[in-house]
Amino acid sequence: MSAATHAIVEAHDVRLEQLHERVAELSHPVVFRGLVEHWPLVRQAQQSADAAADYLRQFDTGEPVTAYIGNADDDGRIFYNDNLTATNFQQTGMPLDQVLAMLGEHADNPRPPTIYVGSSAIDLCLPGLGTDNSLPRGRFRPSVRIWLGNRTTVAAHYDALENIACVCAGRRRFTLFPPDQLPNLYVGPMELTPAGQQISLVDLNHPDLDRYPRFSEALAHAQSAELEPGDAIYIPAMWWHHVQGLSSFNILINHWWREVPDHMGAPVDALLHAILNIRDLPLPQRQAWRDLFDHYVFNYSSDCVEHIPEHSRGALGTLDETTARRLRTWLRNKLNR
Repeated sequence: MSAATHAIVEAHDVRLEQLHERVAELSHPVVFRGLVEHWPLVRQAQQSADAAADYLRQFDTGEPVTAYIGNADDDGRIFYNDNLTATNFQQTGMPLDQVLAMLGEHADNPRPPTIYVGSSAIDLCLPGLGTDNSLPRGRFRPSVRIWLGNRTTVAAHYDALENIACVCAGRRRFTLFPPDQLPNLYVGPMELTPAGQQISLVDLNHPDLDRYPRFSEALAHAQSAELEPGDAIYIPAMWWHHVQGLSSFNILINHWWREVPDHMGAPVDALLHAILNIRDLPLPQRQAWRDLFDHYVFNYSSDCVEHIPEHSRGALGTLDETTARRLRTWLRNKLNR
């Protein structure tokens, strides 16, 4: 593997009741050692994979989960086929008990098929699990999800949400890149993705620097850590993260949230609108629109609109639920022309 040049900052002896306050002060990743070592799922996993699987079965309602099943030749890499026209795995719905049975069947197989379940809401597939196996909800009302599988590799990708991921079984290696490394990560297509998010096309374990020469610069800014059961990691929104399961049986529970009102939309929608309407304009017009975005979005302050009476500011004023609803209607009408 290509070694990252920096270790992710670590924190020890952080109390759960302090966690959200601590994270709110951060703008960089942090590993919290032993944060959830008291969780029952972690304790069962420390006994054996079978004990952890049996513990999960107590909460299983038979609700299908989405499983990714791939060939042994892909060595657990969740990726594309050779010409980037499809993914390299089959996506199928199956009961969680069947996934656990497959993982057990291949536990000692040196070349197992890829077996991976990602981002399944525990309240739906394992109701009750989160009572003793999730972080304090705090004011953020996070979405709590479970991920499990064997030795799998998920290429560097970003999430628009804040994230605390807790390793419950097995070991995982995280390699993170700051958002400004996007140009050096050689990111793949938007529409065709393995799991909904764009991913880096570079194989971190065997990077082809002749084909992807700028990736060496990304590696110079990379941060990495290996997590054991009971450890957790805070991944700030928009940081690119490559995640590798190192054991034949891995479980992770993560908590996603965003510190904005519910009426705000998804930022990626704005990116798609900009690609559709701005990217291919002549350069002078693109520069003018960049100035407009800087003024009203990226460098926005009350100075931008103080010359307009408050009752006439409309979309330029305070964004509340009513204004957000009106903006969505306005956008829908424009797109339907």
